[in-house]
Amino acid sequence: MSGGPLGNPVTRADFDAIAGWVRPGAHVLDLGCGDGALLAYLTSRRKVTGYGVEIDDASVLACVKNGVNVIQGDLERGLEGFADRSFDYVILSQTLQAMKHTDRVVGEMLRVGREGIVTFPNFGYWRNRVQIALGGHMPVSDNLPYQWWDTPNVHLCTVHDFEDYCRLHGVRILERIVLAQRTPVTRLANLRGSLAVYRFEKAATLE
Repeated sequence: MSGGPLGNPVTRADFDAIAGWVRPGAHVLDLGCGDGALLAYLTSRRKVTGYGVEIDDASVLACVKNGVNVIQGDLERGLEGFADRSFDYVILSQTLQAMKHTDRVVGEMLRVGREGIVTFPNFGYWRNRVQIALGGHMPVSDNLPYQWWDTPNVHLCTVHDFEDYCRLHGVRILERIVLAQRTPVTRLANLRGSLAVYRFEKAATLE
């Protein structure tokens, strides 16, 4: 992720969708925050407060230069430094697919946050299917920019996969936006959408 100074971040397609769900003045934790562009955007648009968590040294320095509060840490080890429900929203933007321990990360999101927001490239997108079926190669696209040998992605999934996961793990989906470029799609979203954005909470039965 890339961005500029706090008041002028470079935006990605999922930023507007996320901002539309985050209430003004909310307390936000952005996991795998990169250079802090999303937090900068939310601070500018929604006047949020909060922190980013990032492991990469260069990205942490970029956050500091961009005026974004950042804590260096490894998401895979959990969020033990944060108290239960200490944030209104915990966001994992285009990082879910790079997590080795998906269940632990989502569980920690819903422990420290009242709600979670995730975005991820939809592996079920038709262009991905065509690249595999006709070209015989792993897909490469704007949302999946890596070759198979250098990708950080370890758990690619589809819209249907993520919704199955939520149903099986006590996660209640509150809202969903699936985008093709920057345009929301509703019909055949798992086929036509390249990027999925979800807002969710713990299912009531688990409270």
